Amino acid sequence: MMETQTSPKDEVAEAVELELEAVIGFNGHVPTGLKCHPDQEHLVYPLGCTILIQAINTQEQNFLHGHGNNVSCVAISKSGLYIASGQVTFMGFKADIILWDYKKRELMARLSLHKGKIEALAFSPNDTYLVSLGGPDDGSVVVWSIAKREAICGSPAAGLNVGNATTVIFSKCRDEMFVTAGNGTIRVWELDLPNRKIWPTECQTGQMKRIVMSISMANDDSFFYLGTTTGDILKMNPRTKLLADTGPAKDKFSLGVSAICCLKMGGLLVGSGDGLLVFCKSPSYKPIKKIQLQGGITSITLRGEGHQFFVGTEESHIYRVNFTNFKETLITTCHFESVEDIVFPFGTAELFATCAKKDIRVWHTLTNKELLRITVPNMTCHGIDFMRDGKSIISAWDDGRIRAFAPETGRLMYVINNAHRIGVTAIATTSDCKRVISGGGEGEVRVWHIGHQTQKLEEALKEHKSSVSCIRVKKSNEECVTASTDGTCIIWDLVRLRRNQMILANTLFQCVCYHPEEFQIITSGTDRKIAYWEVFDGSVIRELDGSLSGAVNGMDITVEGVHFVTAMPYNCLSVSGGNDHLVKVWDYNEGEVTHVGVGHSGNITRIRISPGNQYIVSIIIAVIL
Repeated sequence: MMETQTSPKDEVAEAVELELEAVIGFNGHVPTGLKCHPDQEHLVYPLGCTILIQAINTQEQNFLHGHGNNVSCVAISKSGLYIASGQVTFMGFKADIILWDYKKRELMARLSLHKGKIEALAFSPNDTYLVSLGGPDDGSVVVWSIAKREAICGSPAAGLNVGNATTVIFSKCRDEMFVTAGNGTIRVWELDLPNRKIWPTECQTGQMKRIVMSISMANDDSFFYLGTTTGDILKMNPRTKLLADTGPAKDKFSLGVSAICCLKMGGLLVGSGDGLLVFCKSPSYKPIKKIQLQGGITSITLRGEGHQFFVGTEESHIYRVNFTNFKETLITTCHFESVEDIVFPFGTAELFATCAKKDIRVWHTLTNKELLRITVPNMTCHGIDFMRDGKSIISAWDDGRIRAFAPETGRLMYVINNAHRIGVTAIATTSDCKRVISGGGEGEVRVWHIGHQTQKLEEALKEHKSSVSCIRVKKSNEECVTASTDGTCIIWDLVRLRRNQMILANTLFQCVCYHPEEFQIITSGTDRKIAYWEVFDGSVIRELDGSLSGAVNGMDITVEGVHFVTAMPYNCLSVSGGNDHLVKVWDYNEGEVTHVGVGHSGNITRIRISPGNQYIVSIIIAVIL
């Protein structure tokens, strides 16, 4: 590579890549996004812009990077040789379909024809064709040749007087027949290869009008089954294109039939929008076996013949279910909303805690397993911190309360009511465990004295004009620094409880860190700059270009002060052509990028280095240093 000048993009090219050790996450909002590979040893599912391949027994993970935006659908060929994935993109732009080689774990072809979104994908039974369904802005169905990696033919997916088609499934026996369904439309298609045409036949349902959510084909192509938003199931004959039966007549599935799967032994596995998993049979569709899961079911995928199967839900849970006893085992879980904060306990890298919309979770770093979940319904947790003695987790909530929980049991220890008027947005604790410093949405910084039985307000510091985004405390507990979205960072004297210095910049500050020697601080924010400041007089020492395209959202520094890490959305053309979201490791003194972590599938909001400098955790992705 020829380089003439050094820029952030050049630094990324020169830097050593961090090894991605593990991802904790599952996007349960992608319909039929969870797939069990035909080798019966791996699960395949999308996570943001990435496709994740996870070994069921060993938990080993592989990542397929290539999409420039969120993955909207995934399909695996019957032989297991190919994976196809589609994405969403901006209106008017072409949305890519990527064909992957499963064994080599690499990109084979990029197919671009649809605009806006790829709604669904399906492989033909002999791996000859791939059919793709465009989103609402596209409305077309296209058949692709896998061997030639080009489009054979296409057609509008639905008629003019009906809604959009949202699901597609291929015949289990023939390469020339597939079915599309959606809002008021059910079509059986025949491929006419010599004339490069596809011919649709509208299925007749009489007076019944339904919006189809899910679809499954019987193994002998005798019937296909459609799950609808009204909670009933339609059984259609693909030869006559007529409705065979429908049910259940009473006690329909609440919030719709969001997932459906045919079993070889006969019968159906049905998942509803309210989390009910049912085994039933035509024509009554009455539950023979059922279990209640957490979150609306979006995926049901069989392992082999169906003796065991996996279920994915909207609340980002993956369950393993044995058919014989119909009992569920939770194998993967994570937050299903954006993660707000990350923190390690003092002196140990074995655990870390994260918070999201309504819950706080404690994770085991080595196994990536959830150890504890603390839930506060209908609230959002903005920040967390461990007390130095490890006896409590202090949390900041949008209802204006500070809550403390026991880290082993999750028991609520105390609540500070009305801590801030417009929600608590940032929190920090002192090393002597006697004080909590909180920041609010109105811009106030408040210092609280924590006793054995009491929590008392010591002082309310009113200088910031907008929400406080980050608080860091000096080791001596005599000083702290707060960053705010009003463009100021203020260094506070915690003995006299007044301002020492104010730093002004034309940015919305997102994060601030003390250098371990505590004579300098570094800040970052929406102006894409990383700035070093003198604590003594608040003067700027140096500025670095942290990012080319977006805010620097998170920052942390090693205990020795040799390196610091930043998290950001970063637009650069990678080998896979994607829009990467990077973790950067910087040399503090030189101001240069030494390592880059590629692997995030969305904007990174927070980042922390573990004690001992072994791990960097960003949102809920762990990379080894």
